[in-house]
Amino acid sequence: MAVKIRLKRMGSKKRPFYRVVVADSRSPRDGRFIEEIGYYNPISDPKEIKIKGERALKWLKDGAQPTDTVKFLLKKTGIIE
Repeated sequence: MAVKIRLKRMGSKKRPFYRVVVADSRSPRDGRFIEEIGYYNPISDPKEIKIKGERALKWLKDGAQPTDTVKFLLKKTGIIE
């Protein structure tokens, strides 16, 4: 099973809010997921990023591949280099 760490879109129209989730790569963007490990709010000023570092590192160690956006968020929060 290919596992990805990616964003799940929430919020209303034109007011996006994202949850950082670990999901099977074959499931739809807003569909089933294995675990929720954080959230990202691009609308607030400053942008809100909250990710559980230990859970993210555990999934990365187990072979989960982050998407480009999630990789940027992980670098910005200092979880990965």
